[in-house]
Amino acid sequence: MNKQSNLLDIKSAKQMVAGLILMTVFTLLWNGIAYYGLRNSPYRWLLSVFLIACIFFVYYAFQLHQAAQRLPVPDTSFTDQQEVKRREKLFMMICTGEGIGVFLAVNIVANLHHPELQVPAIALAVGLHFFPLAKVFKRKMDIYIGIWSTLVALLAIMLTLNHTISQMPMLVFTGVGLALSTSFYGIYMILKARRASVHQSQSLSVVD
Repeated sequence: MNKQSNLLDIKSAKQMVAGLILMTVFTLLWNGIAYYGLRNSPYRWLLSVFLIACIFFVYYAFQLHQAAQRLPVPDTSFTDQQEVKRREKLFMMICTGEGIGVFLAVNIVANLHHPELQVPAIALAVGLHFFPLAKVFKRKMDIYIGIWSTLVALLAIMLTLNHTISQMPMLVFTGVGLALSTSFYGIYMILKARRASVHQSQSLSVVD
């Protein structure tokens, strides 16, 4: 691996800030779904762990945003710039495909007279979109998150269809499962940023 790829620059820092904000939003959404399923349970306070994670994500995103102003602008060749543009275009296509997948999933289960499966169907579309992301950005973490999210969604669908669990437990199962996915992804981003910061400091000390 090129050492330069381990260094944190202003562009990668801003991308991580955006990623952390997205993980915060998605964690809150899935946590909200789980909370709805637990709204009459005395154990709903356990979901506060995801709120704590979200607060930490926002705090670190703010810290990273502040630090980004002091980071160098990436020195990229024309070939690198073309590759970045290609990946950004593919990223937008994948996100668009995810949105279409969510729309189709919701309508398919509704037309099959199983509207109670809309939440895990959405989770399935979300989980599947990580696999092309893994291929485009060459990140193993996307594969792990994709496998976990897809398994959670499929299990929620199967357990509901065979009446092992009712709708409310299914919402808790799916919500917690996907909130774990987004939380771990947020933690992964923070650890990646911290490792890059260490490499950045070591590089500067060598130069000095």
